[in-house]
Amino acid sequence: MKTPITRRSALVALSSVAAATLPGMALAQADRPVKFILPNATGSGVDAITRAAAPAIGKALGANVVVENQSGASGVIGLQAMAKNPPDGFTLSVVSNNVVIFPSVIKNLPFEMPADFTPIAVLGSTPLVLVANPQKVPSNNSREFIAALRAKPDGYNFGSGGTGTILHLAAEMFVDEAGVKARHIPYKGVGPMVTDLLGGQIDFAVLALPSVQQHIRSGALKAVGMCGDKRSAAAPDIPTFVEQGLPTYVIDAWFGVLGPKGMSAANVKRVNDALVQAFNDPAVKEVMAKQGNTIAISTPEQAQRVFRSEMERFAALVKKAGIEPQ
Repeated sequence: MKTPITRRSALVALSSVAAATLPGMALAQADRPVKFILPNATGSGVDAITRAAAPAIGKALGANVVVENQSGASGVIGLQAMAKNPPDGFTLSVVSNNVVIFPSVIKNLPFEMPADFTPIAVLGSTPLVLVANPQKVPSNNSREFIAALRAKPDGYNFGSGGTGTILHLAAEMFVDEAGVKARHIPYKGVGPMVTDLLGGQIDFAVLALPSVQQHIRSGALKAVGMCGDKRSAAAPDIPTFVEQGLPTYVIDAWFGVLGPKGMSAANVKRVNDALVQAFNDPAVKEVMAKQGNTIAISTPEQAQRVFRSEMERFAALVKKAGIEPQ
């Protein structure tokens, strides 16, 4: 005797087939948001990138995207918070290359990088620019800026979003390469640091171009030079330090996506595919170009290799700059 097909049994059968054929499909449920916990404050380069791409990422994942900033301890707090979540693809993080510097500059780091996380993709890079408060350091180029710092040893200070971050390292490298002295003032995030830079409480800083473009255009901050090996298409009038007489001063910032440790291969692929789709969206591409970001999304396997190789590279840069672990 055949068992009658009821509405309930049909739904159960369909859901079983879907679960078998679409592993990780839970990520696409629209009734649960995907949260990006950022270990950076509002106003940082990573924050600007994530918020610009969030709608397209949500569309690609079939879910709402929530962006939550949890800065503090140079970014360690936000990463710890993300890592404590289930590895189901609903909690992720966009990070800068701060995370591969941590092992070289922070004593007793409460996690191992990248072993305690799941690298999903390296998204691309963002240009760094050294900017100064024009009322505190009146100079029009690198030569004049360096001369001002040399004239007053330890008379100037620079800010960063936290000790051991890429912005701190980049500024320390500049001070070392230029043969000058300046005092480091660490902040709990880029936003408060930029506020004090604009107000004259600190004199200069290295920042991601997207986070200070508007202040450069308005004249509130003076761009001394780009820190990369070539000019940015988003700010072609700002020369590099290489052009201005510091041929070995080259440092960049890249950003990527991490998940908690133990994410399944299916969920990793689903998120990586969604990132590729989102950053190919014309509106997102336009914003990234205006910010000066270069997008080149890696595979998860490439991301794993980049995180490990960059840890070694930055360990050497930290040693050269003479930064002691704290």
